[in-house]
Amino acid sequence: MRVGSTLCAGLIGLRAGLVEIEAFVSQGLPAFTLIGLPDTSLGEARERVRSAVTAAGYPWPQTRVTVNLAPAAMPKHGTSYDLAIALAVLSAGRWLQQDLSHTLILGELNLDGSVLPVTGLLPILLEARRAGVTSAVIPAGNRDEARMVPGIDCLPVSHLAQAVARLGGRPGRHRPVQTTARQTGDGREQTSATPAEQTAMPIRPDARSRAPVDETETGTTDLANIIGQEAAKRSLEIAAAGGHHLLMTGPPGAGKSLLARALPGLLPPLDDAGRLEVASIRSVCGTLPRYGLSRVPPFEAPHHTASASAIVGGGVGMAVPGAITRAHRGVLFLDEAPEFSSSALQALREPLETDTVTLARSKAVTVYPARFLLVMAANPCPCGNDWGDGNGCVCTVQQKRRYWSRLSGPLLDRIDIQIEIPPLSALPARADSGAESSSSVRARVRQARQTAAERYRRQGWSTNAQASGSWLRDKTSRSALRPLQRGVASHALSMRGADRTLRLAWTIADLAGSTSPDTDQMAEALMLRARHV
Repeated sequence: MRVGSTLCAGLIGLRAGLVEIEAFVSQGLPAFTLIGLPDTSLGEARERVRSAVTAAGYPWPQTRVTVNLAPAAMPKHGTSYDLAIALAVLSAGRWLQQDLSHTLILGELNLDGSVLPVTGLLPILLEARRAGVTSAVIPAGNRDEARMVPGIDCLPVSHLAQAVARLGGRPGRHRPVQTTARQTGDGREQTSATPAEQTAMPIRPDARSRAPVDETETGTTDLANIIGQEAAKRSLEIAAAGGHHLLMTGPPGAGKSLLARALPGLLPPLDDAGRLEVASIRSVCGTLPRYGLSRVPPFEAPHHTASASAIVGGGVGMAVPGAITRAHRGVLFLDEAPEFSSSALQALREPLETDTVTLARSKAVTVYPARFLLVMAANPCPCGNDWGDGNGCVCTVQQKRRYWSRLSGPLLDRIDIQIEIPPLSALPARADSGAESSSSVRARVRQARQTAAERYRRQGWSTNAQASGSWLRDKTSRSALRPLQRGVASHALSMRGADRTLRLAWTIADLAGSTSPDTDQMAEALMLRARHV
């Protein structure tokens, strides 16, 4: 009996679980069995691993090979187990003598033995570090991602034969080579061959500090470049300072989309924990190489034809992140919001309250973070001309009612700020050199957030949008609460709407440097919800 053991890991949502892989080579007819609750893509590893081992120059056992993935009750999916399975089989065949039961091994194998990059490496390495793992073998294509996790010595490999050689294994019957091509001066292509086991070097600990970091505000709009709309800019500042959701209504061309794209530039940069969490989500989605380890809050703007699964997440067997998770700690912008399907819009209601989304599928229940700032933009009617005197509107009453019916009352009640964006009445002759930039507004936003965080330090909240209404009512003067009491008594405000208005008032007070909101600040908060009130 020959048994080889390696260590791998699998993801369920953003949480990783360590998986012990045992390969048992026994007497019997030639067969390759994979057990331990693998999905279809993992089940296909049998053919990839067999071909890769042969291509690397090692004989495949002409007996029965059984590979067990433990714990068996944990659902396993994806192709990141390939390299660990192959090394376990080679260890069982005595080609590897080193104990790999405490070394994390990740990588997808091609049929020629090359190691392909995998998604989700960052959250896996973070979880492995918490579990005490100190060394890992990873695909060379994930080298930059691995540099984001200090504390684990990572060995990047680009071929199975290279992995065996770097781990002190015996060479195969022949040395596989990798060919590279380059253009010569006369335009001809010249190829060169390098033994596969000599094509990469380990990641040095001192190189981790050079991980890609994007500190720019790529894709955001500076407030100074937006003409007019001072009231809307004020609303953006309040939304950013308190983490309040926002609905903008106005005719086409009024600047709703431009204003929404300026909002990420007003939010404070992500802290260390936040950018690792955002990077982990992008790693699972396979988009991390595009962004790097960025401090800029994410911005997601799905098309209005997106399904409910595309918005909240979904998939067969194991749910994958949706737009609300990709927007975690940033902004989710729904342009032409009434054009989204009712199911997609109503699916937002629970995440807006809980900051998480729970997706139940046949193989697992996955919980993803979803603490985002929702911004919706809408025209006043389907044709967009129902503003001012409304003479240009050609919509019927039924069309208008159908258009707005998708934004249900319970959903609108969760939107703190609901404002109208009027069209510009005149085109300025020259740029306004005195317009306030996003950087100066962001400084006030950061100060207001620090004030709120200090106030809620013992309660565990960080923004006014997260604060309890009852707690805030106890801290607010009776005179400032009277407008809310009148609104609730006249049924113009629900209790949820009153609490959200109160949170807005506290944000306005924080921006003004006040210790608590007064009647004027409460009146401004009510005006920001005037469309729904």
